[in-house]
Amino acid sequence: MASVEPQLWQQIIQQVIAHGEQVIRPWFAQLEPVALQHGLLEIQAPGIREQAYCQQHATRLFTEAAQAATGRLVSVCFLANSAAPLAASQLEPDLTLNEDYTFENFVTGPCNRLAHAACAAVTESPGKTYNPLFIHGAAGLGKTHLLQATCRSIMANRNAQIVYLSCETFINHLIEAIELGRLHDFRFRYRHADVLVIDDVQFLSNHEQTQEEFFHTFNTLYQAQKQIILSCDRPPAEIPHLEERLVSRFNWGLVAGIDRPGYETRVAIVRKKAGAGGVDMPEDVVCLIGGTIDSNARELEGAITKIAMLARVLDRKIDLALAQEALGMDLPARQREVTIEQIIDAVMNRFGVRLADLQSRKRTKSISLPRQVCMYLARNLTRHSLEEIGGYFGGRDHTTVLHANRTVENLRRHDTSFHVTLEQLTHRLRDSRR
Repeated sequence: MASVEPQLWQQIIQQVIAHGEQVIRPWFAQLEPVALQHGLLEIQAPGIREQAYCQQHATRLFTEAAQAATGRLVSVCFLANSAAPLAASQLEPDLTLNEDYTFENFVTGPCNRLAHAACAAVTESPGKTYNPLFIHGAAGLGKTHLLQATCRSIMANRNAQIVYLSCETFINHLIEAIELGRLHDFRFRYRHADVLVIDDVQFLSNHEQTQEEFFHTFNTLYQAQKQIILSCDRPPAEIPHLEERLVSRFNWGLVAGIDRPGYETRVAIVRKKAGAGGVDMPEDVVCLIGGTIDSNARELEGAITKIAMLARVLDRKIDLALAQEALGMDLPARQREVTIEQIIDAVMNRFGVRLADLQSRKRTKSISLPRQVCMYLARNLTRHSLEEIGGYFGGRDHTTVLHANRTVENLRRHDTSFHVTLEQLTHRLRDSRR
């Protein structure tokens, strides 16, 4: 059996890091090359679950990486570490939860505090507090984490029949039930749950028969005071082609949004994720990741994984230089983005105000309007969250930023001179990135 040269494995892993941002996971650092012979590369995963993930999601990535590194046709297969213990589970066979998705592992901040508090409250009295609970936010912000943490906490503290699944699975189960003539079984399963949790309900869009079935399921559970928890990538009213009666019911309880995390929250997420993965990460690297990746927790975790994998294959300690090397492909684009500091400088020069004025509580028009212009430009030209933008201007909250955005939009529609000024500022800031 031909072993894999360490240098070749390093090249393969570097290719994976460069091209697998959406696929790689923290435990990829534990993957081990077993053998390369007769055009077949065998890779050992740390366990059965990891092997299954790699086979489904990473085979193509590693195949292309191996072929690029060797310069010849190579196929890849993944093996499970036979010494790895099987995970004992007390969950029902059809209730598969990620063991990492617990309340203890969830990092709270202003961006997600309401959603987190609502989920925690639901675990205390399912069906009575915040029913239904509707959580919305973009991908990677922690909706699924909160849903599964809520399921796990309820199961640990009470004897409850929990049904947790994606909306896509719900649709597929309904189609299968219709085809097999087993609608009665389908309805019994979902309408006798104590807690029904459905992820990504935006997929109900354009499925009229599924909406009809879900409407009656919702009514049955709600009238029986059973808990309903839903997640979505947008608020109920913004789901296209969704019946108004469902929109109305989704708003009956609590609708809680999750925003992009601010800097402090991102740094806390990096610390938590690195610690959970056993990655010893210096504080300057933690701050680099938190300051560079400003979108969601999933991308932060991907950055940690890239750095940890590169450190392992190169047999180097994690430091700022290695982190910049691992993230180097992303840094130039980030550095060209407009910053809030650039926006403030441009607005101060145009309106003749001082930074202290923009960050003060003064509400005179000569100061409040430039401040609102700063907030408007920051929201439209940067990736900062509403809470982060408000924080730059005297610790204001996200509602102030939204109000500023509406005020500036209204003024630009009715004041030609102001419209020209805003366009000039926007073009000047965009040109500064090039």
